[in-house]
Amino acid sequence: MKKTFKLDGLDCANCAMKIENAMKKIEGVEDASVNFMTTKLKISAEKEKMPTVVDTMIKTIKQLEPEVTVVKA
Repeated sequence: MKKTFKLDGLDCANCAMKIENAMKKIEGVEDASVNFMTTKLKISAEKEKMPTVVDTMIKTIKQLEPEVTVVKA
């Protein structure tokens, strides 16, 4: 299952890379990519694990980049 999120407040390419790398380390994530130009995060995980992955993703992004807000795209 794939989901796309908008990362409001993402303003540096290094931050995008840091978020992408952290997303790939979350248990249950099959793939993750952040497009800095569109400020979109695409994440893939098994359907039954997706709610847990999304919760962990939001918490992780808040820890890494407190000014970034995750919005469902």
